[in-house]
Amino acid sequence: MPYGQLVIGPPGSGKTTYCHGMQQFLASGYNRKVVVVNLDPANDLLPYDCDIDIASLVCVEDTMKYLKLGPNGGLIYCMEYLEKNTDWLEQQLDRFKDSYFLFDCPGQVELYTHHNAIKTIVERLQQIDFKLVAVHLVDSHYCTDPSKFLSVLLTSLSTMLQIELPHVNILSKIDLIERYGKLAFGLDFYTEVLNLDYLLQRMNEDEFSKKYRKLSAALAGLIENYSLVWFATLNIQDKESVANVIKIIDKANGYIFNQADNNIAALMSSAFFLTLSMNAKVKELHLKSDSPPWKDDNQE
Repeated sequence: MPYGQLVIGPPGSGKTTYCHGMQQFLASGYNRKVVVVNLDPANDLLPYDCDIDIASLVCVEDTMKYLKLGPNGGLIYCMEYLEKNTDWLEQQLDRFKDSYFLFDCPGQVELYTHHNAIKTIVERLQQIDFKLVAVHLVDSHYCTDPSKFLSVLLTSLSTMLQIELPHVNILSKIDLIERYGKLAFGLDFYTEVLNLDYLLQRMNEDEFSKKYRKLSAALAGLIENYSLVWFATLNIQDKESVANVIKIIDKANGYIFNQADNNIAALMSSAFFLTLSMNAKVKELHLKSDSPPWKDDNQE
């Protein structure tokens, strides 16, 4: 029963850096055998040890050249090609037993909000017993702009409903959050997605956003009605921050419960064999004794 993370998010959110850091952290700190799968056909600069690369199946540059497509169209075609050839992916994954998988996905948002290629690939992985969690990375600097943060909330909600996986939204690069401006509210307001009326009030202070206050209010109401979106925070350079994210992810995909079951099974097995050993020892002592074990030697 393989476990893994489907690492998704918009361009520049730090997906590849996340996979690199997570691969090192899980291997060294948690002693896990980590396999990184690059599913981004446009990513040719891989800092991590890539075990499976979609470029071996289809290349976005060749797609653009021979089919006369642009960058986005070429990438969509590549993902649809992978969708039709999931048997290739299954064969590649079968080479790695007892491993923990990181799937580094493309950054085109439409792949997760309404296009079905990624969804179909995920469904096929689930059919072969993969236990996955969607790790949705969002650059934390969007918190400094109320309009952008509302867009992030809507995108996160759409992705959760489309992908249909256990989902962990993460504000990445949290150490750089105020580099682009001071936050209007405390960090908890953004991670817990508290009362969005306060966010709408800040948006109404901007002349451009003010024109769309009714639309913004409707979107905020939709997000609050679902009440699904919340965020963890991550600084990939900080061990404590990474460890906290791993704890959340392991609960989401069930890895932590599988480990608990294994520990309980090992404990029960040890107790069983200890009982057998003790019973055998008692039986041996009884056979060596001339009198029954319940008889008192001083009894006449």
